Amino acid sequence: MSAKRYLVDTNVLLRFLSGQPATQAAAARKLFSRAAAGEIVLDVSPVIVAEAIYTLISFYGVERKVAAEKLSVLLRQHGVKLRDSSQVLSALERLQAVNVGFADAFLAAGAHEDEVEIVSFDRDFEKLNAARYEPTV
Repeated sequence: MSAKRYLVDTNVLLRFLSGQPATQAAAARKLFSRAAAGEIVLDVSPVIVAEAIYTLISFYGVERKVAAEKLSVLLRQHGVKLRDSSQVLSALERLQAVNVGFADAFLAAGAHEDEVEIVSFDRDFEKLNAARYEPTV
């Protein structure tokens, strides 16, 4: 029998990482312990990671590098199924090195994986060493 799978909402990640409120943080820790033990699978999408990074930085005041590092460690735990995992984890690594948003880091990671250019007017991709095409008239 396979482990029951749950789609994880952003607030579960935030409670686990922030420790607040204490009761919900304890419940989130227990949930991740159950996943680590193989009892359940926690399924996390890239959109949830993006919201978590944004909230950790903007609401909780966590440094971008620290937020990316903490999320990366959490998402690599046994029992966590991270959708588009290589692209998400690569984006989190990029966030630890370069001051850009998660969406840009995620796009740059995908472009690198797929060996394609990004079409954008945003020059931030140069910081990420991502090939960029800027459309013209």
